[in-house]
Amino acid sequence: MQKRLPSLSLSSYGLGWPANQRIAIIALVVAVLLAIAGAVAWLSGGGSSHQAADSAAPAPAHSPFSSEAAPGPTAGSGSVPKPQIADPVAYAKAAAQMLWSYDTRDTSRDQQLAGMRAWMTTESKYADWASVSVQVPDPVLWSRMADQDQHATASVTEGHYPSAFKQALAEDPSAITEAYIYVVTVNGKQQIAWKKGGSGAEERAVTLAVQCHPDHDCTLAAIAPSVTQ
Repeated sequence: MQKRLPSLSLSSYGLGWPANQRIAIIALVVAVLLAIAGAVAWLSGGGSSHQAADSAAPAPAHSPFSSEAAPGPTAGSGSVPKPQIADPVAYAKAAAQMLWSYDTRDTSRDQQLAGMRAWMTTESKYADWASVSVQVPDPVLWSRMADQDQHATASVTEGHYPSAFKQALAEDPSAITEAYIYVVTVNGKQQIAWKKGGSGAEERAVTLAVQCHPDHDCTLAAIAPSVTQ
């Protein structure tokens, strides 16, 4: 029987967010969206000025994940090169594809983290690295995956601004100028493969907060809590 392996999964995005980062991001997006008290706010939405595993597949990882600080970007960033994209939706789609892709055959865990870290905004007030780095399995699990040559590719079917975000931004278009953080939901599919022809596929969805200053390339701010589609 084919051994089932844990996969690099984003099914629990938004969990384990540090309180101070949650407050910073929510305060920001609530300023961009609507001011709603509490960490469960996120009733918002609006248009922006920007153009805007199945059978025998590895089981989604429910084991402990690591959220430690990642090493800075290095020459070997493995399978996660950073693109230059100025459109929020296009960047979020590229970021989602990056988060759903990995290759333990030629990328170490540290390289994976370093490559992901390079996508992040340098504005520490808005960067929630913990919400991103927690997606990478701990060293022991990564090693197990590498023993089986586990790797994954991803395809993106669509990306969009959640309706709540569009509504809130429509009510206060100038709010986006505080930090130029956009909320984008991306849907797609992850294809996973490992030794001896093992393979599987899973549907994926993630909501991202991306920062896109005018006339600058976008950066990733956080994996956001789920918001109204």
